[in-house]
Amino acid sequence: MIRLVVLALLVGTPAFAQVRAFNCVGAERLEDDVFAVPFARGSATLGPAGRAAMDAAAELAKEAEERNICVLGHADRTAGAETSTQLAAQRARAVANALSSRGVERDRIRAEARVGAYSGRVSEPGARAVTIVVMPVTP
Repeated sequence: MIRLVVLALLVGTPAFAQVRAFNCVGAERLEDDVFAVPFARGSATLGPAGRAAMDAAAELAKEAEERNICVLGHADRTAGAETSTQLAAQRARAVANALSSRGVERDRIRAEARVGAYSGRVSEPGARAVTIVVMPVTP
């Protein structure tokens, strides 16, 4: 009896939900359906300046349920590789959570850190922002 209850609880939890298989490779090169959410230097706290971009991205994502979302967190290189990568990841998670709270299914969202200084670029103009890319449908 206890085994059946435990099994029923496990099967019904979101952790066992089917995860969509997709990745964000190449997302930074796309130009359509891209939204920028700015952050203050050294901060991963969402401010009011990014609200319109998040609202627009969430609306587009809800209208096109077959499209997945890549959330690319950026940070500049002033704090060093590890700290910059952590900050970029925190920013990406903050935006992914905000999109989820706006009604976008969490399994459609991938949050990744991207630190330009360590990817070979000399300068990164959007180093204090998160880029939301509503990915095109892939066959």
